[in-house]
Amino acid sequence: MNVYRLAKPLLFRLSPETAHRAIHELLGGVQRTPLLSLLSNRFTVSDERLEVSAFEQEFPNPVGLAAGFDKNAEIPRAMAALGFGFVEVGGVTANPQTGNPRPRMFRLREDEGVINRMGLNNHGATTVGNRLAETDVGVPLGVNIAKSEHVDPADAPEDYCQTYDELGAADFFVVNISCPNSQGFTELQNRESMAEIIGALNDRGASPLLVKLSPDLPEPAVDDALEIVDEFDLDGIVATNTTTDRPASLDSPYRSETGGLSGKPIESSATEMVRYVARRSDVPVVGVGGVSTAADAYRKIRAGASVVQLYTGLIYRGPTIARDINRGLLTLLERDGFESVEDAVGADL
Repeated sequence: MNVYRLAKPLLFRLSPETAHRAIHELLGGVQRTPLLSLLSNRFTVSDERLEVSAFEQEFPNPVGLAAGFDKNAEIPRAMAALGFGFVEVGGVTANPQTGNPRPRMFRLREDEGVINRMGLNNHGATTVGNRLAETDVGVPLGVNIAKSEHVDPADAPEDYCQTYDELGAADFFVVNISCPNSQGFTELQNRESMAEIIGALNDRGASPLLVKLSPDLPEPAVDDALEIVDEFDLDGIVATNTTTDRPASLDSPYRSETGGLSGKPIESSATEMVRYVARRSDVPVVGVGGVSTAADAYRKIRAGASVVQLYTGLIYRGPTIARDINRGLLTLLERDGFESVEDAVGADL
């Protein structure tokens, strides 16, 4: 952690995307050396109380890496070595995409947040699928599947299926219908479009299958989505994606940039979405949004999340974040008399 404290001011002098690429290259280099096992020994917290069973997977701990950090499945083994209990790569589209023009990512340092309008830049399903076929991560590995940029919403079901077909095997699949930074996603969040996409993937055999919801959906639209989850017997719900909302509390000069806001500013609202979804659905919930400490993760777990994910917290807290959260969760479980994370899920419902 002391090393990251020294490196952080230097990294923050770089543009967010340049710093992200530098970290990727560093971790990619480590991933190919014996240092990987040393990282795992240092950062992994092994304790039966942290183990979780959800959507047909066994998680060694409930702290996962959210989609967006490793879009192209280049460093999942390195992220697992940093102590994450699962890794979600993507979003992946059928064909390679360059995304939106730069600059397209902004640190809200005063708020511990990020605004991004990346636009689903990725190497495409064939390339990512080939990498996945050659990768043994050691923890559950999921893939976030998204709509290609210029595909008409009416053709979205086949586009999602084409991406799924190219990806091959993964431990779970997340249907991303809620990206705020790419063309045509708003139309996918109505009941009819969502049902067509999920029905097509179901027919294709995609399983376990989860759907990722937008935090900006009104309650009736969330209820529609939950009915579709029940109708198609989906395996889980990811709550939530980034938001286009801008809380009045934001202090950063970048607060007016367009794109999806993530990090600390959305922690409370994301937790409330987890609670809303968990009260109305029986499937496991993945809690995402503003997780950077054990207390953040614990609130989402008590609100109904079986597991949690983070991305922005990693930028501000550094590579020990999964270890620190898992250690902190053990302390909180002991404080409140829970024998395991699973016992604490939904305690506040």
